[in-house]
Amino acid sequence: MTYNMNLSERDKKHIWHPLTQHKTAKELIAIVKAEGASIWDEDGNEYIDGIASWYTSMYGHGHPKIKAAITKQMNTLDFVMFSGFTHKPAVALSESLIRILPTNQQKIFFNDNGSTAVEAAIKMALQYHSNAGEKRDTLIAFEDGFHGDTFGAMSASGLASYNAPFEDFLLNVIRIPTPQKHNLAEVLEKLEIAIAENSCAAFIFEPLVQGAAGMKFHSAKGLDALITRCQTADILCIADEIMTGFGKTGKNFASDYLTQNPDIMCLGKALTAGMFPLSITSCSQAVFNRFLNDEIHKGFFHAHTFSAHPLGCAAALEGLALLNASEILTQRNSIAKSHEVFVEKISNHLKVKAARCIGVVLAIDLEVEMERYGKLRDTLYQHFISQGIVLRPLGNTIYVLPPYIISAKQLQKIYDSIEEALLLM
Repeated sequence: MTYNMNLSERDKKHIWHPLTQHKTAKELIAIVKAEGASIWDEDGNEYIDGIASWYTSMYGHGHPKIKAAITKQMNTLDFVMFSGFTHKPAVALSESLIRILPTNQQKIFFNDNGSTAVEAAIKMALQYHSNAGEKRDTLIAFEDGFHGDTFGAMSASGLASYNAPFEDFLLNVIRIPTPQKHNLAEVLEKLEIAIAENSCAAFIFEPLVQGAAGMKFHSAKGLDALITRCQTADILCIADEIMTGFGKTGKNFASDYLTQNPDIMCLGKALTAGMFPLSITSCSQAVFNRFLNDEIHKGFFHAHTFSAHPLGCAAALEGLALLNASEILTQRNSIAKSHEVFVEKISNHLKVKAARCIGVVLAIDLEVEMERYGKLRDTLYQHFISQGIVLRPLGNTIYVLPPYIISAKQLQKIYDSIEEALLLM
């Protein structure tokens, strides 16, 4: 009987987990409580959430103001479909977002998660050209990018560990290297070839930081050059800010480091602070106008049942209020400075190949070869778990992306644990 089993044992009976090979996976940890920067398992063990549960719970778990906003909204309007109707939380959220997004962003389309935000963006780009009578069937994307697991998003992604079984079914994508200080001319040349030899609809990118690739950084100046060239060829530029958005890189959005504005942006994860599944695809007025037509089929016939869910919008509105509140800004700056000090300290370690940080994002590449989901990587993961810390190394890259409300003591514990982990290598 299930009442004689703990949660981890009951889980095994029916649940299929993401990113898991169940034949070889260790027993999963059952979490029963979350508060602030910590989560607790069913045995009472506390863990510091060093990656904000996939860079989502940025204001900490269970933030009282966000909980209160959701509760208040639930007592007024819990849910209504968004086709044929609108409501105050969605309107207010659109207004609040437009105030902080790059100035050319004027329209907000609601989705329910990061992958579907990217999916909508890709469909917008393809139909944008189709509505003008052009068949453009190719995307341009960075090598090693990651944009999600639905088919369009997966097509744009360049990580074989996720895509390999589906390669024969994906959209046509041309991949180019990320622009660095030393290779911009080479990357621009490859972009020119891609444009000349293909009917390119859109260029999709994670601005400045490629998350799943291992928190790899690239040049804002170089990205600006790529966007400029694409936009002169009427190739729509899609900034996937699912990971980078809402303060993680030090500015509201990584795109704020650029001089060229993207045509379309994808937002999710920290949008609702992990309190509700909601995402957004925003676009310029010019993109939106391409869908205005007396022919009904030239509208954007794409929908999600839970689009603009009032509870998610309420959570997002409160999250935006917190984003640049003085106490959160102070915390964001403190984390960024702490990361800089730790990078300087650790960079010369014999086991460290490279270390880098931007905003609250810290990444350390180890001088060790290892598989993305191999035994050595699992050894690292278990080391952190044994010390009450949740970090998920990406192959030989250890990264930290903590909630903004993490304490200095908790952050130091993470740094100390990383230094101890280097002794295992």
